This record gives sequence, structure tokens and C-alpha cells, in this order.
Amino acid sequence: MGRDLCVGNGFCAKSNKKWEGFEKYINEAVLNSVIGRFFKLDARKSCFTKELRAATTTFLTMLYIITINASVIADSGGRCSAADCSPPGGADCVLKPNPGYEKCLAQLKKDLIVGTALSSFVGSVAMGLFANLPFGLAPGMGSNAYLAYNLVGFHGSGPMLYETALAVVLVEGAAFLLIAVLGLRAKLARLIPTPVRLACAGGIGLFIAFTGLQSHLGLGLVGPDSSTLLTLTGCRVTDPTTGQCVEGTMQSPTLWLGLVGLLIISYGLMKNIKGSMIYGILFVTFISWFRGTSVTYFPHTIIGDASYDYFKKVVDFHMIKSTAGAISFAHFNTSHVWVALVTLLYVDVLATTGTLYTMAEVGNFIDDKGSFEGEYAAYMVDASSTIVGSALGVSPIATFIESTAGIQEGGRTGLTAVIIGIYFLLSLFFTPLMTSVPPWAIGPGLIVVGVLMMKVVKEIDWSNMKEAMPAFITIILMPLTYSISNGIIGGIGFYVALSLYDYGVTIIKWLIKMRRTVIREENQVIAVAVPDNEV
Repeated sequence: MGRDLCVGNGFCAKSNKKWEGFEKYINEAVLNSVIGRFFKLDARKSCFTKELRAATTTFLTMLYIITINASVIADSGGRCSAADCSPPGGADCVLKPNPGYEKCLAQLKKDLIVGTALSSFVGSVAMGLFANLPFGLAPGMGSNAYLAYNLVGFHGSGPMLYETALAVVLVEGAAFLLIAVLGLRAKLARLIPTPVRLACAGGIGLFIAFTGLQSHLGLGLVGPDSSTLLTLTGCRVTDPTTGQCVEGTMQSPTLWLGLVGLLIISYGLMKNIKGSMIYGILFVTFISWFRGTSVTYFPHTIIGDASYDYFKKVVDFHMIKSTAGAISFAHFNTSHVWVALVTLLYVDVLATTGTLYTMAEVGNFIDDKGSFEGEYAAYMVDASSTIVGSALGVSPIATFIESTAGIQEGGRTGLTAVIIGIYFLLSLFFTPLMTSVPPWAIGPGLIVVGVLMMKVVKEIDWSNMKEAMPAFITIILMPLTYSISNGIIGGIGFYVALSLYDYGVTIIKWLIKMRRTVIREENQVIAVAVPDNEV
């Protein structure tokens, strides 16, 4: 039973009998309450403290999206324009340092932080309540960059306005919802060949780990190289433009601090200490908050001082002023809009569906028929959240692959997702703290998630090249092209190509069989007709 699996495994339970008794009391109370029955805690062999640990782990690994998403979309300029520039202004003032325009961008970023947190709250809570699955939702990485740099362009230099781009996101979300309501998304998902579906877990695991190894959202162990494209970095000094190593390979203090966090998480998992990812992330984060050290997240620079001043507020709340309801269909009927609509829809159908199935595989939610409980509702929640996100001024909402971190911590029900949503809601009031978790604290968690997701790969029949090749193509393309959808498309395409021989043989056999049938019928007709002629 679920209640028997929730006591005596945590660090606190081993060191404090009183805590063990309190934990058991809380779990029993929630298990027998309306909440426990609604989320089926006993049936799924889970408990409140396990779901809480899982939600905390997932939230900490997703936390980066609050600032990263706001920063990426803010690069588009949002609703800021040349009219916001300080004198003398000019049409090109948005592309140059300008106090007035930068002030508008700062306001925009705060709006987007609130929009990101609110849309994540709505999506995650809805996933928990309606689908009863432990998946966290937030604006997806990739689609936000597509909106900012391909559609609107840097500081509005692209082919469409920010308001028009949000209208595209709204329509795409509505189309996605229609596909989900009609049940077409589940049918499309089942068309994904089994080896490709299994390989998605490994590919996404490498994708996550690769992200955790880079400097933008991780340790900074690997980075760009002019000759080999990618190389070992961890440098003390890097080129701010190219990101290439200037000097001091493997001498970055933050890299070594992050590796200590990775060891803490790994050792905790090795010893089956619950909440290991939380301990590792919090340890690195806490050390990084001290100023005057080589690993501080707040160096004595203009940006560092500003970040530290904001961090010291601890509690802060901001009301959205410009991004909510910024949708406009005034310039909707253009070729750029329709191309963007199709692109976003195809990314959602393939990437998000693949991600959902992968996490269901990792959590052992998939049944013999290839479906999982709450699947239909999960698809609709995922699509509906995108509509909510567009109304708040952010990019399409996606089910986050970081949710696997919580699944590995024992999350099995929608209670995990609801708690994740509550964390996002609370982050609206503690944004200074939430936005001060350094990337080298998040990276170790992402790497460990990648390791844990690789176990599904053993179910692939590597001795059968018809399964092995599509699976390998899927796995290798995801991290190397930095796209989940590219991996799925490549795997499916290769599977279909390898299946053409079997299809051709089947068709030829069918034609031969039909020919024999026709000849047999003709012979029977002739045999019957001969006596009639004789008469």
C-alpha cells in the first residue's frame, strides 16, 4: 500500500524519530481525506510527503523558466517602440543603448515574469486537477525563441508585431485544443512507432543533460569551438560574444561548485535519500548567494549590484501593465502569419506529444494498449494553457520535460502538479529569491534527470536494425539539433523508409494473390460455360 512506502526513507526520518512520526501522521491524514481519494494516492502507491518532495524537485528544476522566458521574449521589445526612447530618439533608437527604451524593456521583463509564473500556475494546477498527472507546465523553450527572434525579431525588427505574434499563439492553441477534443492527438501519438517512442526518453534525456552541461542553464562544462563546434570549457574567462574559451579551461570556480552539487545529488540517489535533488540544488544556491567569493551569483559589477539589490527585497509583487490582453488581429492575414501558425502547431503536436508520452513511460503510466490514464484530459489542458499564455503575453505553454525529476522523486499523482502550480503562484511574491538560483545549481539536476531517463533505452531491440536505426536517429538528433521535434521526425522518417521494403513485399504478394484469384474465377467461368456451348 502507498502508506507503507512513505515512512522511514528520508534523511530526516533516519535522524529524527519525532519527524518520522509527524510524517506518518500527515500522510495518513491526507491519505484518508478528500484530497487523498481525489488524487488516488493509495491506488498509485504514493503519499503527501512524497508528492511534496516531487513537486519541490520539479519546481526547482523548472525555476529557470521564470527569468529565462522573460529575458528571451523581452528581446523582441514587446510593446516597446521608438516612442518610448529618450530624446533625440529616431527610428533606430530601439537598436542602440537608450535610457527611455531600456526603462520600457525593464518594465516589459517584469510583466513577462508575472505572465510566465501565472500561466505556469494555471497550466500545472489544471493538469493536476483534470488529468491527475504529476506534470508541470510552463512556457516552452524553443517556441519562445521562435516568437522573439523569428517572428517579432530583436527589438521589433522582425516581420510582425508582438501583438500579432500573440494572436498567432492564440489561434494555434485553439487549433491544438480542437485536435485534442476530437481525439486526433491521441491517435496521432499512437502512430509513432514503438522504437521511436521508446527512444524519445533517451533522446530527451540527452537533450536535458546537454542543456545542464552548458553555461546558459547549467555547469558550463562544454561550450562552442571554432574548429570542432563543441569542446570542453569550464573556463575562467570566456568571450562574451561567441562564448568561446579565452583562458583557464576547467578553472571556473562555479563549475567545480556545480560538480559538488552533482556529487551530492548522485550520492543521495545512490543511498536512496529522498529529496536528494533538492539538497544538491539548495546547497549550491546557498553558497552562491554570498558576495565577495569567486562563486557568487552577485559579483561587484553593475549587473551584479542591481541583481543583489533586487535579491535583498526578498518579497516583491508586480502587476502586469502592458502584456496582458495585447493580442491583435489587425495584421493577421499575411504569409508570415500562416507559416508561423503551421510551424508552432507542428512543433506542439510532435514535440509536446512526444514529451508527454516519454514522461508517461518514465513513470510507468503506459498500459498494454499504449495509452495512459488521464491522457485525453492532459492533451486538452496542454492546449488550453497555451490560450491562457497568449492572453498573458507569453509564448505557447508546454508540458516540461523537467517533470521527470519529480517523477524520479516519487511523484505519481496530480497532487504533485497542483503543488508545482502553487509554488509558481507563490513565486509572484518571492520573485527576488526565485530569480536568484544560479544556472550552475540547476545544471546538476538536469544532468541527473538525463541519466535517469536513459533506462528506457534498454527496452529497444538493438539487434534488430529496423528498430535500432530509427531509435538511434531519434536519440542523436534531439541533442545535436537542439530540437525534440527534429528527433521525432528523423526517427519516424527512417522507420518508414526501412519499412518500405516490407510494404512493397506485402503489396506484391497481395497482387499475386489477387491475380491467382482472378485466374481461378476465369477458369471456373470457362468450365461452366463449356457444357452450355455443347448443348
